[in-house]
Amino acid sequence: MPPRTDAQALPLRVASYNIRKAVGLDWKRDAPRVIDVINEIGADAVVLQEADKRLGDRPAALPRALIERETDLVVVDLAANDVSLGWHGNAVLVRRGTTIMASERITLPGLEPRGAVMVRIGCNDGRAITLVGVHLALLRRWRRRQLETIGARFCEDESARTVILGDFNEWSEDRGFEPLAGRFRVVAPGKTYHASRPRAGLDRIAHGRGLTLAAAGVHESPRARVSSDHLPIWADMAAAG
Repeated sequence: MPPRTDAQALPLRVASYNIRKAVGLDWKRDAPRVIDVINEIGADAVVLQEADKRLGDRPAALPRALIERETDLVVVDLAANDVSLGWHGNAVLVRRGTTIMASERITLPGLEPRGAVMVRIGCNDGRAITLVGVHLALLRRWRRRQLETIGARFCEDESARTVILGDFNEWSEDRGFEPLAGRFRVVAPGKTYHASRPRAGLDRIAHGRGLTLAAAGVHESPRARVSSDHLPIWADMAAAG
């Protein structure tokens, strides 16, 4: 059957999940378990962090064939080689048949190699939503510079329908997000780290003024509590007004 080119309906469910290279709290690398958690969320688009292994050519921690066989999601073409799932460990999965209007790798400043990924998808209201997947630096000064770089990538009109989501690595509830002030609302749906005893909302969503959160939360199933050191987050994005 040829792939559909359907626009995604609003509200659009998006999710973010730092899968720790598919290594769970039992120290077993279990890609099928991660896939089960992703399926539990039921998102239209999933942004992953640490989706690739760290060494060598950074082969995928989640095999593409497994994703294609066990989910209704497909991998957006963001990798710089034939073995990785994404860029600097950031990958994006979208529901099969989604209209992908653009995709891009974004190099970020920092002491350690970091990058973001951008995917623009069509929606049934005739406009696009842009998703930016991030895994920000460990140091706040570099996180701020990285957010400045991402924010500068989009004009005012584009940022209104943009969602930045991922592992922000920020323990504070109100500091570190200054580069996004004015154009984005930053939301932590709940505590996500450490999955065994969540104490910090490191995983966040920042959305432009043209979008609103219809609902959002942390996915806390029994599988999610052991498949990574982060719990996944989800959000139902709707058009504002």
